[in-house]
Amino acid sequence: MERLALVTGGTRGLGKAIALALRDRGCRVVATCRGEGLEAQRMEEECGIPVEYWDVADFEACRAGVARIRERLGPVEILVNNAGITADAAFHKMSEAQWWDVLRTNLGSMYNVTRQVIEDMRERRYGRIVNISSINGRKGQAGQSNYAAAKAGILGFTRSLALENASRNITVNAVAPGYCDTAMVAAVRPDVLQSIVAGIPVGRLGEPGDVARLVAFLADEAAGFVTGATFDVNGGQYMA
Repeated sequence: MERLALVTGGTRGLGKAIALALRDRGCRVVATCRGEGLEAQRMEEECGIPVEYWDVADFEACRAGVARIRERLGPVEILVNNAGITADAAFHKMSEAQWWDVLRTNLGSMYNVTRQVIEDMRERRYGRIVNISSINGRKGQAGQSNYAAAKAGILGFTRSLALENASRNITVNAVAPGYCDTAMVAAVRPDVLQSIVAGIPVGRLGEPGDVARLVAFLADEAAGFVTGATFDVNGGQYMA
């Protein structure tokens, strides 16, 4: 049976890898992107994955976007909350905009998007929700108090939502990736990146596929007894 999956921030990096992994498992996949660009065009033209354009920090945009998907393709059965941004600064120099932009996008989107699909999932008595957190939501990171706070908040959200919906055959899990070979990490200064890799026991950055394969399993019907859990995919850099 082809399940309909929605992957936020699904046109590049981890999100794209996740969208492709779900597609390859037989899901119908829709990705979201905040603005049009080459990555989104390639998703549609080369990968056959339709892209919806909206800002996950905007509740009304999420409501309208999911309504369009429901009307065109049916109810979302698998949701991967992946969209996220960074705006790094030491806290004593962090602007109000840097704080709230990251919180609204990375944590507020958990409510904005999930709220649009949870009632359909409960009514149909089926759903898979996977929330993408981060190693820095687990251990903290200097210069990322906004990002770490948002990513840590995702873990509490995941556990609470899992408890509320387990009896409806809806699972909710979190994945906390470590440093992966994506554009976001590539923007890190080379000397800093070198020190990061030196601290990863397996001796390399993660590949997007390392995360995507786990997400695809958690989104599968076979993962029905796994809920409320957080999975670390970080090469041994942080062990909870």
